Amino acid sequence: MTHLKMTGWIIVFFFFFGMGLAVLESTADAPVYKADDLKRMIEEKKQEFEKEPTDATIDSVWKKTPGLNGRKVDVEASFNKMKKKGSFDSDLLVFKSVPPKVRMEDLPASPIYRGNPDKEMVSFLINVSWGEEYLPDMIQVLSEKNVKATFFIDGAFARDFTNLVQMIDEEGHTIGSHGFGHKDMGSMSEQQAINNLEQADEFLFALTKSKVKYFAPPSGSFNQNTVSAADELGMETILWTVDTIDWRKPTKQVLIDRVIGKIHNGATILMHPTAVTAESLPELIDAIRADDYRIGSLPQLLSPER
Repeated sequence: MTHLKMTGWIIVFFFFFGMGLAVLESTADAPVYKADDLKRMIEEKKQEFEKEPTDATIDSVWKKTPGLNGRKVDVEASFNKMKKKGSFDSDLLVFKSVPPKVRMEDLPASPIYRGNPDKEMVSFLINVSWGEEYLPDMIQVLSEKNVKATFFIDGAFARDFTNLVQMIDEEGHTIGSHGFGHKDMGSMSEQQAINNLEQADEFLFALTKSKVKYFAPPSGSFNQNTVSAADELGMETILWTVDTIDWRKPTKQVLIDRVIGKIHNGATILMHPTAVTAESLPELIDAIRADDYRIGSLPQLLSPER
């Protein structure tokens, strides 16, 4: 056998030897289960990952509390995603959403303090009747951090600072009502409260072309007349569970520690356009996210979506 032929046979040998190794390796990565076994395993394991829906309710302390969707495993869709891999993988499970039987809209008028306590999300509530000089910086930070907040705007402020209200609206934040003139809503009759809210709504609607759905009473002062008036106008009355107390001008670290020390699932975090809030906002957002909370808009927080 010539040297050239020997070289050729060596090349052929190593080529097929390499192919054989490749076949062995691919066999090692082959599906672990047969189709019937895989589907049966999904059926057996699905209860570990399913959740029952939670109905909206009126809590004795926290008043109107949103429900939460449940979820069921879609066995067929999950199987179709896993069959190529050939083994069970919980990351490939497909879920069907199961809505609660009782929704917030089904409940009578009542204030809302928080989202569902099983929802790992919080929301910023920013009451605005002054502090116009700090709003642009706050809006910029929220935009840079991809956070949507809810701005409860006083009707008189909307009348005087139309450009700021339009800026907030254009950034995609939720705009709620803070009444008109920062009045004590808790001392009003239902009709007086309706009149005040309608006056504010006139200016807010003119600027946003959207019906206001949420109302935050100034200084948190309200009574059942206030709640009934807001409900009559199609608005939910919103309070809070975590207060920055930024109007007392704390240091940045005190404000951040105050929030992080009290944060919880479904928290509503109250703030105002102040110097310390504008300064603290970037670090506050980072600290909240570091605690594994999502920051959502108020409609997101109150929705039954998980």
